Amino acid sequence: MQIKELADRAGVTVKAVRYYESRGLITPDRAGNGYRDYDDNDVQVVREIRALLSLGLTAAETVPFVDCLRAGNDRADVCPASLEAYRSRIAEIDRRISELTGLRDELTELLHDAESYRSEETP
Repeated sequence: MQIKELADRAGVTVKAVRYYESRGLITPDRAGNGYRDYDDNDVQVVREIRALLSLGLTAAETVPFVDCLRAGNDRADVCPASLEAYRSRIAEIDRRISELTGLRDELTELLHDAESYRSEETP
């Protein structure tokens, strides 16, 4: 299938498919006329990439999942490297949550202090 059909079947834009290809996530065959030629496996790979990106993973972080599918697995997340990518992403989210919680606590303290000061100054 050509790039437009792949994009339509996977629910992405042609530009997205070209981006995935530029990142080495998909590697189409070339037809005799030079056109990219994709197969049904590419549809599954592109859908998986799109789903992972929507979860906040980067294109580079999707590589273990793509490799897992390319290895013939029905699911992209059953390989050890995929599981480690999940763990790594979760750890990053936990770190960000902790950082944001600290910022919220600091801002809350400043707000309470400012409100308290203002009420003391108001007759």
